[in-house]
Amino acid sequence: MGFARLNRILQLLWNQWAGMMPDSAVCKNCGQHFEYTLIHNGFNDSAYDYCDTCGGTALITAWSEPPTGVNVKFHQRLNEDVERHLKQCKCGGHFALSASPRCPHCKNLLSPIEAKTWIEANAPGTVKRWRWQSDWKGLYCIVVDGNISKDPWNDDSVP
Repeated sequence: MGFARLNRILQLLWNQWAGMMPDSAVCKNCGQHFEYTLIHNGFNDSAYDYCDTCGGTALITAWSEPPTGVNVKFHQRLNEDVERHLKQCKCGGHFALSASPRCPHCKNLLSPIEAKTWIEANAPGTVKRWRWQSDWKGLYCIVVDGNISKDPWNDDSVP
């Protein structure tokens, strides 16, 4: 068994244990299926941002050590003051307040309004009147196809 396959299996087991099993959706633009995980940043004690190129998610946890003088406001989207202390995304893009999640196949932006349909269809809380926030700036964020960078602080920024 290859390292990448073993890593994927371990990631799925961890996600299942943590209650973060991915759901699936279909891109309205290209018709391709993709997986996503919805993250409640309040329960997760985290803040997030998206890559301006691939739409990957940067997740900053409250347990990570931020650079000296950087004030992270958790349970929401990162602000521009924090963004400049993050590494570039794996794809070479930058995590930015203006960015949104993207389809992993065609790279088109995913609409938070259109996402409401598939997020609410897959969310168990919908039967109890939970509703999707309909934007990429609130308490919830999504990770598309496992494209996540956890605590991606610049090495020169961390104490």
